[in-house]
Amino acid sequence: MLEHIRYNDRLEYRVNYAQSLIESTRNFKEIREGFQDIALLEKYEDLIRMLLADLFPTGLTHNEIKAASIPLSNITFNYTERFKNILKDAGKDFEIELRNITDNEFYVFCCCLILQSYFKKDIKSTIPFYYDIPNKQGIMKHYKITVNSDFTEISPTENAKIPPDDILDMLLENLDDFDLWKKYFPSQSWILKGFTIISLVDCTSEVALSDLKSSMIEIDPENLNPNENLTEIFKSYFDVPELSFGLMTFNKKEQKLDKLPIYESLLTNHILDFWINTFDEQTRKNTFDNLNHNSKPIVISNVDHLDENVRQLPSFSILKDNNINSFMVIPIMKDNELLAIMEFTSPIAGSFNGLKLKKLEFFTDMILFSLSRFYFEKNYQIEAIIQREYTTIHDSVVWKFRNEAEKYFTASLGKKIYTLKQISFKTLTPLFGVSDIRASSEKRFNLMLQDLNLQIESLVEIFTLTNSDSEKFLLALDVFENELNNEIKADTEQRFQRLLREEIHPYLQGKLEVKTSREVKTKIKDYFSHVLAQTDLFYSHRRNLDDSITLVNRKLADMLDESQTKAQEIFPHYYERFKSDGVEHNLYIGHSIAPDLHYTFKVVHKLRYWQLKTICKMEIEFQSFKKNLPVQMDIASLIFVYNEKIDIRFRMDEKRFDVDGAYNSYYEIIKKRLDKAHIKDSAERITAPGKITIVYFGMENQKEYLEYISKLQKKGILQHDVEFLKVEDLQGITGLLALRVSISQNVIVSS
Repeated sequence: MLEHIRYNDRLEYRVNYAQSLIESTRNFKEIREGFQDIALLEKYEDLIRMLLADLFPTGLTHNEIKAASIPLSNITFNYTERFKNILKDAGKDFEIELRNITDNEFYVFCCCLILQSYFKKDIKSTIPFYYDIPNKQGIMKHYKITVNSDFTEISPTENAKIPPDDILDMLLENLDDFDLWKKYFPSQSWILKGFTIISLVDCTSEVALSDLKSSMIEIDPENLNPNENLTEIFKSYFDVPELSFGLMTFNKKEQKLDKLPIYESLLTNHILDFWINTFDEQTRKNTFDNLNHNSKPIVISNVDHLDENVRQLPSFSILKDNNINSFMVIPIMKDNELLAIMEFTSPIAGSFNGLKLKKLEFFTDMILFSLSRFYFEKNYQIEAIIQREYTTIHDSVVWKFRNEAEKYFTASLGKKIYTLKQISFKTLTPLFGVSDIRASSEKRFNLMLQDLNLQIESLVEIFTLTNSDSEKFLLALDVFENELNNEIKADTEQRFQRLLREEIHPYLQGKLEVKTSREVKTKIKDYFSHVLAQTDLFYSHRRNLDDSITLVNRKLADMLDESQTKAQEIFPHYYERFKSDGVEHNLYIGHSIAPDLHYTFKVVHKLRYWQLKTICKMEIEFQSFKKNLPVQMDIASLIFVYNEKIDIRFRMDEKRFDVDGAYNSYYEIIKKRLDKAHIKDSAERITAPGKITIVYFGMENQKEYLEYISKLQKKGILQHDVEFLKVEDLQGITGLLALRVSISQNVIVSS
């Protein structure tokens, strides 16, 4: 380069400068011809600095982080002043080395340089290199390295192989096959002369952010081990040398904070510990409610600058007792619900501020992902424990599961592979029945209106007593009240919730914390006592409905389960029951469930009669206790008779039996469409309160069930008002018939 300037540059001072430097090397053969003895780097340090002056401008020496390097080695020299200071701060014992790269990876990187320089391969990217260097405060700083190889020359030795293009392409497709690379690029088969220029860029925040994201993604449900360097990563990310990090998850059901046992030894929850150990239950509840309503983080740069009133609170002493002079408390929210709370504390005043809080936004989504994944894995493990420790397979079919398990166990003892076979039962006769709570959706809607109107009335009463600054709320409430009672929209409830959460409730909470009349505070506290924290809405009327439905479901389900144990004595069969707005049940009967017993169709007749009698008993029992329900309601019962045989299969993903195959699914389709079916050519539902409806296809079933009905009429259980109905044509379903008969009143059914 200097020779080129000497003979080609038009500027005289540049020519003289180059000639002077060349003359200074005349007596130093090693400098002119090159050397391999690295000890000469120190011997010729000053001369090397002069020769590289054009590449290391004096004016930038305190700005650039730059050095020369011996190619394909970890040897650096000719540092800029800023680079020198960085290494000085790291300490005398610190040795600079590349971050997280193996010898094999570095070998392949060197080979890639040969491909680029000698073979002219256009390699778009290579392995990124980093130096990790601590500063004087002990914070680990991360620097990305860029390499300038303009002053190097690569040449093959006699032992070098010159692979053809197809081999080179194959190598680039197999970067992880180190033996393959060494086969075509044997050790010491290429010579590299010259030097490289390395430039460092401080990318501490980017690397720390990447490390944070990685640590949050890496969740192994079988081995939940925390990243022990998490606090150190946060120190680098926030550039705070003395930092403590705490995290607790929020238990929504119990309205409390929970520690993470796997992180307990690594986290420091000064403030959060104070919250859970000192505040009384009501104060904690108010705190969490406030966080849900107003999810803004708390950032205190210097606790000594806090208001004098705050400094008198008991919570202030916890800061001083733990030498906390700067902190952040950040609620983590998802879908307007509190998931967890993080805290960052430091004894150094000014460590945290709005800018540091802003940096959290870059990995907020990753925090949410990590916590959501944690909750998913937690629930998964809990479900696994329940399945393992509590859930039992129905006694009638457990023998088949045991047979498969024994085969699997026997094979494992012999170190053999055995694939568990699907558990299924063929050619079964199904029985289906349901006792449905009538018009529950309409009741829920009407009670929702009552709750919302009562809540608006309560708010209007409060705002009427407060200052004029609540006038805007009165106007908004008037709009919602008119909308609720005249033309309610699909999103009316959601918009009302948003108004409460974002404006009204924070306003009322604020009124409780400032000087306000005792009457207003009492009314506000009374108002919040009726608010359901999860929804921000009044819930008393709907709670009565939900409580009523729960009572009905529990009573009917218990009666059905108790009676079912006697039905198993008729013939073992698979039984399942579901609760929603009512109780439905399925029975599956067939020889394949109990192959050792004698099975005839008389078994089906006996179970069909048992089913009808049991549903009658449930109806009569319901009539006796419905008057005591918080909300009055009725049930309507239905039985579906199906003669075709079906198959059921145990679905491993859902841990339950289901009908198997497209043909068998026809049965399920009919069941679902019968729920709200009407009498043919009528607007009347086929089911009615106080009556049993039996749906079937043919006259054979009609005759059979008329015999059952006759038996129950003689016992005084059913009335003599049998209706013969046709069911409206449903989508893809025609020809259904129905019998409907009323339940007698004030009858006790014997077991």
